[in-house]
Amino acid sequence: MKIVIIGYGELFRAAVSGLLCSEHQIIGVFTQDNILFNPVKKFFYRLFYPNSDYAFIKSHNLKLISANSVNSKNFRNKINQLNPDIIITASWGEKFDKETINIPKFGCINIHPSMLPKYRGPNPYLQVILNKEITTGITFHLMDTNYDTGAIIYQKEVKILPEDTGDSLKHRCCDAVRNNIAFAFNNFDEKLENKIKQDEKNASYQKRINLSETVLDFKNETAEEISRRIRALYPWYDCFIPYKNEFFSFKRHKIIGENYQTDIGKPIKKTKESVYIVCKDHKIIEFKELLWLRFKNRLLTKFYLKYILKV
Repeated sequence: MKIVIIGYGELFRAAVSGLLCSEHQIIGVFTQDNILFNPVKKFFYRLFYPNSDYAFIKSHNLKLISANSVNSKNFRNKINQLNPDIIITASWGEKFDKETINIPKFGCINIHPSMLPKYRGPNPYLQVILNKEITTGITFHLMDTNYDTGAIIYQKEVKILPEDTGDSLKHRCCDAVRNNIAFAFNNFDEKLENKIKQDEKNASYQKRINLSETVLDFKNETAEEISRRIRALYPWYDCFIPYKNEFFSFKRHKIIGENYQTDIGKPIKKTKESVYIVCKDHKIIEFKELLWLRFKNRLLTKFYLKYILKV
């Protein structure tokens, strides 16, 4: 099949890599910097500060489509000239107009990193970890004028490991896309005939993280819940330790197995760059490489830990 692919980031590059190893032909690509920058800025950014997507596209000599929106007349004219069998999106924020969706022979397919209809919406990687799921997956589905609601063409399950962060889970979901995209589009006529309508009774939509959710709550969450939150939000959000109107970031954390029966939510031990805090379940978390956010200075952080913080 002749394919135009739209997207950005790791999921986009994984989809392109998988297609390049298949019998399908990529006849055009459209990336995020088309809609972020005007033509002048785009020229200089690509010349002096090429992002990883642009460098990846050029390294494979793929045809780059220039337009300012997937719903623009310019974009539609160029797609009509290319005459693709299908358009694939892998990470894209714009809703497609019906006129754009109807251009390719077989329509438009979105790659979503969850097992739809569960976890529609942005960044399901972190949401599935927060919600204690043990599996997630990738879904190839037909696009309509809403987000993540079209009929399902193909799905592949991905296990969530106990130590997974949002980052590591994203990498494995992208690997699943890379390894399965060719199969997803082989015998596509047959897959289109057997498409599965999403069951709205099982649908869930996850909103973006509120910044208040990045502040750790030791009095109301167990050590495991706090650790899961930190792992889920990495690498998109840093979590913060609140203490007496001050906030601290950290690089690493570790749950200490011992139980400490008093002082929930309080620091009970400290070193030059670490602090130990008691959680709701009386377990202790050690936070390493702290940074005092008032000044964002390592020396002042060490001063605070040594002379101001009381344990």
